[in-house]
Amino acid sequence: MTPTPELMNILYTASVTSTGGRDGRVKSSDGIIDMQLALPPGLGGPGGKTNPEQLFAAGYAACFHSALKRVAAAHKAALGDSKVTAEVGIGPNDSGGFGLEVDLLVELPHTAPDVAEAVVKAAHTVCPYSNATRGNIDVRIKVKASDGAELTLA
Repeated sequence: MTPTPELMNILYTASVTSTGGRDGRVKSSDGIIDMQLALPPGLGGPGGKTNPEQLFAAGYAACFHSALKRVAAAHKAALGDSKVTAEVGIGPNDSGGFGLEVDLLVELPHTAPDVAEAVVKAAHTVCPYSNATRGNIDVRIKVKASDGAELTLA
């Protein structure tokens, strides 16, 4: 008999309901999110409203940035005016469906390149979005540190 894996200790659960899919509405159980959705022009829609890829990009950017700040604090590394931008692309996959890919741009203009690389790599192991996507979709990370050069990770 295979042992049952232990469930993690859930600290918070978000609940959002979709009605109408990509041309519908999403609403969180607490009402904070209550948004109309529309297909973006790149997928044949009118645009003008948010879409699942933008919402995913917002969540990933914010989550990765928080992981980065947590790791930096643990390493006593100052990040200064840091920024994380997530670009989420959608396109057809080889199975007849669709897939995603992500580009993260981490800007650490006041952080030495070696420190920036170390904290970004560590944040990528801490971030729940990174852990959820690892092995499932391509995630590329570019780091721009105090020397202005871009370093590509993952």
